[in-house]
Amino acid sequence: MKKPLYPILLLFMLVAPCSLGAQETAGDTLSYDTRRAYIVGQSVHRGETIPHIKLPTYYAYAPIIFKNKKQRKEYDRLVRDVKRVLPLAAEIRGIIIETYETLQLLPDDKSRERHIDKLEKELKEIYTPKMKKLTLRQGKLLIKLVDRECNQSAYQLIKLFMGSFKAVFYNAFASIFGASLKKSYDPTGDDWLVEQVVVKVLTGQL
Repeated sequence: MKKPLYPILLLFMLVAPCSLGAQETAGDTLSYDTRRAYIVGQSVHRGETIPHIKLPTYYAYAPIIFKNKKQRKEYDRLVRDVKRVLPLAAEIRGIIIETYETLQLLPDDKSRERHIDKLEKELKEIYTPKMKKLTLRQGKLLIKLVDRECNQSAYQLIKLFMGSFKAVFYNAFASIFGASLKKSYDPTGDDWLVEQVVVKVLTGQL
């Protein structure tokens, strides 16, 4: 049964500075933006132009052994959730970076506040319908994947940009639904299986 989690996730419509790189995974930096092959150069051989293509790294993991059908079903559900939520996390990261760069060009705090207020209204109009379609489970996953993409938790982002009061307020509101904006992404610990799925999705293995 779906729950109305768009009030929780409206916090992602706020903007705050974040690092340009995703968290390091599998010994390399793999983010949503680096998942595709791309041409890095070319050479001419016997009159033929040959492009040099950089392919995504293939990550090999040990096979997952499912003890029963329930575990297999939960894994399949995780794959579906990641495929649905990961693009949203990447969009949010892009908005954060673009907005932060714009704010650096504005002359004073007042003009920055006006820009933020205007942007927040626009983003709520665009993203509220999308967020309303997510389940609570997907919303919690989105919180973690935003941390993966930005290297900072949602709570840290709000506190850095909007102040401690709003960070505490949004986190208290999220707790009503059993979520926490302080949740960080742990690719080698609690979120190791999520990380495997994310990497496989980004490299086209799923």
